[in-house]
Amino acid sequence: MLMIRTIRIAGFGGQGVMLTGQLLALAANKQGLYSIWVPTYGPETRGGTANCSITISDKPIYSPVFNKSDDLIIFNEPSLTKFGGKVKPGGNIFYNSSLIKKDVHEEEIHAFGVPMTELAQSLDKPQVANMVMLGAYLRKVDLFKEEAVMESLKYYLGSKKEHMLPINQTALAIGFEAVQ
Repeated sequence: MLMIRTIRIAGFGGQGVMLTGQLLALAANKQGLYSIWVPTYGPETRGGTANCSITISDKPIYSPVFNKSDDLIIFNEPSLTKFGGKVKPGGNIFYNSSLIKKDVHEEEIHAFGVPMTELAQSLDKPQVANMVMLGAYLRKVDLFKEEAVMESLKYYLGSKKEHMLPINQTALAIGFEAVQ
């Protein structure tokens, strides 16, 4: 049976939207799955809009285009406004409840509020907020193996940022525990 999972991640530039998407795409590859990662940037670099689409499948992927996603990971309210209605029935919305205060619950959609900004600040490393959200996502969506995610994280951090691995692992663990 064909397995296809579509994921959209959106937020401000500088929040780690692209890295989060790249990690998921590479982790899928490391598990023997096919993946496509498509970035989209607003005109600004930091502070502007950024989103990416990831398609994961057990068969070759012929188009990266989709309208509604299985999973939506949202880092800020403008992104929720733009993409909130583009989730398949039965899908998931993971949202940054530190910045999004309005009710996100929709019929036939599972919504998970994760205070990613606050939790990252509690670690004195606000730049790992995306890893907090990724940890929450990994707990609720049983698709990715921990070792594949960690290998992908090591790859993207590289030797120059290898010292950031422990704090990123801690952020993933905090996010994992933030959702029940």
